[in-house]
Amino acid sequence: MGAKRIIKPSKRLVWSVKEVDLEDPFQRRWFIKKVLEHGRFEDVKALVEEIGLEEIAREIDSLNLPAPIYRLWKNFLERRKIKG
Repeated sequence: MGAKRIIKPSKRLVWSVKEVDLEDPFQRRWFIKKVLEHGRFEDVKALVEEIGLEEIAREIDSLNLPAPIYRLWKNFLERRKIKG
């Protein structure tokens, strides 16, 4: 098993845990959803640097985002021709 990819999210964004293991698929999707729903610029930037826009594009349809947020991100990814 590979090394864990642990991040320490902002308490403003995630208050229920101190660390997120990005190797765990459940935690990874949960954290992507949190950032897309509630993240500030710096949160989104850090997420993109960590996992890339392609990963977000792969996951976006399964995140059950609120419709306005889903449309915003889907449009953003499509305009940049980013496919998951």
